[in-house]
Amino acid sequence: MLVLSWRAIVRISIAISDHWCAEGPILLCLEGELHTELDDGRCFVLMPGSSYQVVDNAELHRSSTEQGAKLFVVD
Repeated sequence: MLVLSWRAIVRISIAISDHWCAEGPILLCLEGELHTELDDGRCFVLMPGSSYQVVDNAELHRSSTEQGAKLFVVD
């Protein structure tokens, strides 16, 4: 099976996601702060040096940031 993925460093300015996402990225916070909300109501804050992984179609999630964030993303 061939699995394609991409990797990027992404800088996000002040933003709020307007949709729920079902695809699972791997995120590493390099700078700033990213708030992630799951559809079951749980919330997590990603700070510099912390990361998370979401499995495809496992948990709907959406993210926001008030101060901006620089992330390393593997999708």
